[in-house]
Amino acid sequence: MPVILVANPKGGVGKSTLASNIAGFLAHRGHATLLGDIDRQQSSAKWLAQRPAALPAIRGWELASAEQLRSPKGVSHAVLDTPAGLHGKKLANALKVADRVVVPLQPSLFDIQATYDFVRELQDAARDRGNPGRAPDIGLVAMRVREGTLSQQQLHQFIEQLGLPLLAELRDTQNYVQLAARGLTLWDIAPGRVTRDLEQWSRLCAWLEGPGKDGKD
Repeated sequence: MPVILVANPKGGVGKSTLASNIAGFLAHRGHATLLGDIDRQQSSAKWLAQRPAALPAIRGWELASAEQLRSPKGVSHAVLDTPAGLHGKKLANALKVADRVVVPLQPSLFDIQATYDFVRELQDAARDRGNPGRAPDIGLVAMRVREGTLSQQQLHQFIEQLGLPLLAELRDTQNYVQLAARGLTLWDIAPGRVTRDLEQWSRLCAWLEGPGKDGKD
């Protein structure tokens, strides 16, 4: 069962928005999807409670920590929303179950500095988790990006230093806010209403369903 960890120790970067939409994409692709929430605020769990029953099902699971993750029957993919301040032992435990790690960040100096330190810790923890060959794939997703701005240029320069793939640049739009309030994702409404947003997700979606480092989906 592929486990996708959405993580950044900084609060307010859009982890729950990203996690819920990843789960929505996987569910619409026909995967039996679990959305686990190990954030104390339970933002993803609250979002899931608003989701209309007629839509492709996403199973919820409130977790005190990633250590409690046990694959229930009938689940093929899991997405884990994580709390702010994810470091040390908590990060190491989360990485034990992760096949892919998606790191959301915003194009601001404070986010860039915090994310740089976290990515280095993430890479070190992944290498030290006991089996280097099973280290998870790591990708970045830029959130609330305004095209053509200085902050976007600075973001690109920063990402070049990290040597990690930028899987998506998601624009600053109210679409995510309005959909979240109704328990919806980009894939739950007519594509024509969110064409630009779906285009920005194309590379990320391909990465989510592509083979990992071990050749498994």
